Amino acid sequence: MRHIGTQINALDQAIRRVAQASPVCRRLMSVPGVGSLTAVAFASTVDNAERFRSVRDIGPYLGLTPTKYQSGNVDRNAGISKAGCRLTRHLLFEAASSLISRYRQDCDLRRWALTLIPRIGARKAMIATARKLATVLLSMWKGQTDFKAMT
Repeated sequence: MRHIGTQINALDQAIRRVAQASPVCRRLMSVPGVGSLTAVAFASTVDNAERFRSVRDIGPYLGLTPTKYQSGNVDRNAGISKAGCRLTRHLLFEAASSLISRYRQDCDLRRWALTLIPRIGARKAMIATARKLATVLLSMWKGQTDFKAMT
């Protein structure tokens, strides 16, 4: 167990070094809830931010949008499509969860997420926040700007 713990720590430090060496990852880590692992996973999944014409295209690319079933008179929304990189989707969900539950400073993104919870429930609000985080991260990357917590 001790050997596994030292390996995990070594890999964690390696990921932190990769994130600190990349200007894109450092910029992405300025968002609350986004750590080095999430930033590296998002940057490696997206690879080139310019291939997305609109920042809205990142949600379907990562599988964070609801699937639709339409046939005749039937028109149903189902769960998220789960397309794209599973790890990045999971890490964005965890970042959204961290933003909602553990981040104590007030910012627009957190306030927006907290207003969703009474209307649609906590789980769907976290998925919507993960999708919003993905669009924020992509727009920061494309515009080369840092996150500014608007209070």
